[in-house]
Amino acid sequence: MNTTSQLQKQYAIIDIETTGLKAGQERITEIAILIHDGQNVIEEFSTLINPEIKIPYYITQLTGINDQMVAGAPKFYEIAKQIIELTENLVIVGHNVNFDYSFLKAEFKSLGYDYQRKTLDTIKLSRKFIPGQPSYGLGKLCKALNIPNDSRHRAAGDAMATAKLFELLFSFDTAPENISLKGTNSSLSKSLIENLPEKHGVYYFYDAAGNMIYVGKSNNIKSRVLQHLTNSSTRKAVEMKTNIADVDFKLTGNELIALLLESDEIKKHKPVYNRAQRRSMFNYGLYHFTDEKGYIRLKYAKTIEELSPDYAYSSAAEAKEHLFFLTEKFELCQRLNGLYPGNSACFHYHIGQCKGACCEKESPEMYNQRVEEALERYHFEHDSFYVFDKGTEDELLSVVKVQNGVYSGFGFMPAEAFNESPAAADDFITRFPDNREVRQIIRSYLRKNNVLKLWVVE
Repeated sequence: MNTTSQLQKQYAIIDIETTGLKAGQERITEIAILIHDGQNVIEEFSTLINPEIKIPYYITQLTGINDQMVAGAPKFYEIAKQIIELTENLVIVGHNVNFDYSFLKAEFKSLGYDYQRKTLDTIKLSRKFIPGQPSYGLGKLCKALNIPNDSRHRAAGDAMATAKLFELLFSFDTAPENISLKGTNSSLSKSLIENLPEKHGVYYFYDAAGNMIYVGKSNNIKSRVLQHLTNSSTRKAVEMKTNIADVDFKLTGNELIALLLESDEIKKHKPVYNRAQRRSMFNYGLYHFTDEKGYIRLKYAKTIEELSPDYAYSSAAEAKEHLFFLTEKFELCQRLNGLYPGNSACFHYHIGQCKGACCEKESPEMYNQRVEEALERYHFEHDSFYVFDKGTEDELLSVVKVQNGVYSGFGFMPAEAFNESPAAADDFITRFPDNREVRQIIRSYLRKNNVLKLWVVE
């Protein structure tokens, strides 16, 4: 490789496919790395990887990657050196880059190697430079921007789509902080916006009469508020930004607290411009109905405004994954839950994981007991636990408490008060109401993110 091309290398655009969502527990099944100089892809690398564990059925349905395909592929340790050399001194770029990076770090950690690289997230860049999009997921964002991707949920296809998106973002040279406030309400001072924090938190918009008209959350309050003030993509967006006369905020220290506080504030104050957002936050739901033979069936579908779902999800993929999980955990029937085609006995029945509701070998009464348990009693992996994470200041920790499957609330405690008993946090927790949405927020967040400590209470 010549010196000139080596000097041009600045970014390593990465996408991976995995056996699940938790780094350190699940494994990588495919990786693609595109070396990019800011204008073009100058080198490509991609390969399937033998994860050395079984690939779940729902992952195969999502990615198309099965156990047979990876049986002859190299194991991670066989390509580890190549990955290190390819990405040396480069910035790792990805769409939700923390997911890919956390898996890479976990794989290298299992080999005794501390893999460290700088990262850049195209989701955050997209929100900054392309505000007002209804979704910042890779598939929907690329569709909105006419970026083709014929290999969705495969590493090479998603990496190339991310590269095209990155090239578009790279061409922007005007940061939101430099955008004029001309055209927004004149009573909203520029100095107020300039003094907003670039941290995790919840922000509030008020009209000229002092009424709260919108509540939102962001990992960067200042950037997100600026996006609202420059968003003219819809009539409602223009109407809302014209009515903004004041802005307030509360720091939360991390995204989980921001999500929980935002949910409570919206339910408490019912701001006029949050109505559509509440309907779109969880676009899919899990519903149940009883068929003509008396069996309770589960089905995920787009949220129905008139019906309250048993569980709610931000995407169809998340809904399907959870339905697979519930089906396996409670030995439910794949066919009755719409996860197995046809009218014959489902696959799980043949391997002893379904008790035969699909072919009436199990009575509706016995079967329905487990369905009801899945719907009513199962919300979290553990019944009682505390979630400790970063607080609003360096010397503070945030804490979320769940007791007997019920959300108790959250608070902030001095880091020095953290000791051998999680109950020390109880004095610092403010009680908040439990509901399906907050349970979904906590459950979904813990599945997708790492926290400082998840303390399970037996």
